[in-house]
Amino acid sequence: MCLGFGVVSGAPAIPQEILTETVAPAHRAKDAPVGEEIPVALLVDMSSGQILFAREADRRFIPASVTKVMTAYTAFQLSEKGELPLDRHFLVSQQLEDEWSGEGSSMFLKAGDRPTIDELIMGATTVSGNDACVALAMASTGTLDGWLDLMNANARALGMKNTHFGSPNGFPDGGSTYTSANDLVRLATATIRDYPSYYDRYFGNHGFRWNNITQANHDPISGKVEGADGLKTGYTNEAGYTFVGSAEREGRRLILVIAGAPSAHQRDRTARDLIEWGFDAFTTTRLLTEGQVIANARIQVGAQDMVPLVAANDVMASLPANSAAPVRASVTYRGPVSAPVTAGDELATLHVTIGDQPGFDVPLVAARKVEPAGPLRRIAAGLRRLTT
Repeated sequence: MCLGFGVVSGAPAIPQEILTETVAPAHRAKDAPVGEEIPVALLVDMSSGQILFAREADRRFIPASVTKVMTAYTAFQLSEKGELPLDRHFLVSQQLEDEWSGEGSSMFLKAGDRPTIDELIMGATTVSGNDACVALAMASTGTLDGWLDLMNANARALGMKNTHFGSPNGFPDGGSTYTSANDLVRLATATIRDYPSYYDRYFGNHGFRWNNITQANHDPISGKVEGADGLKTGYTNEAGYTFVGSAEREGRRLILVIAGAPSAHQRDRTARDLIEWGFDAFTTTRLLTEGQVIANARIQVGAQDMVPLVAANDVMASLPANSAAPVRASVTYRGPVSAPVTAGDELATLHVTIGDQPGFDVPLVAARKVEPAGPLRRIAAGLRRLTT
């Protein structure tokens, strides 16, 4: 026992051919194409949460227009619940036009316009409309404060511990809006995983036309890197040049964050080079299959003494290409586990380390249900405790 967690003895059932390979990796994080002028960078394999490259991943920074990913996520959530229908029209007020139309990146909304929610989301994600974000907030809650409450509640729910939103669009607000690379990966992962049809529709588009004004998307990887399909750039004088992006190839999806780059050229080049490096320098290997028994957890006063722990889904990992980095794994759980247990209950964590890369965690679940012990087993358990 350590800090209240049980450590399961014995190696998890990871394929032996992976565990026994010991050749030094051909690719290491130091080989990643990220210049020293980029203060924050992160590349993550979404399927496992495995970090392929990290620099200052928990450092807080100003996200600028990358904030709009959370505005989009919040709109997706409300639309999915039926609270913000995509075909609903919103009447643009004179005040909204005066304050936001043409202010920074803009959809160029005018008083009297009646865009749909669908068009406002497209304006926010594709041409980075600051006015579109404010219009979404007003269409949903009627106030910016109400919308910000929703954004920040979503951030908390996603575990974005280094994030706070003080605006719906990332417009300079004296530092009230901030985030971290790790938090943006959480947000991008949730957006792609929880709202795939919305993601496909609203991210990765090449341009958008409103009020006879056609504007291009400044996403540096969509249409330029194979499999790239989003997400969002950002820039202000105080934030520098920022980007959170994603690409998928052959079922493998990578998410990257670049923050604080000194120029758009350096941000864009680094984003393209880093995500290409992630696909080229690593190959995907299945470590575990769905339902594969990894270990057993001890049950306290249950109808059975142990319950098998299994992977809820296939567990994929990125290994350095043309090499055989050693894989190490351990299982921890808070135990003994009290009955009853339901099949699928998350009971333990598998921690996997590959070579010199940062480790990542995989949840393990109960393979079957375990009922509470009957009277005779309870008496027997009590007697065992008295004699030990």
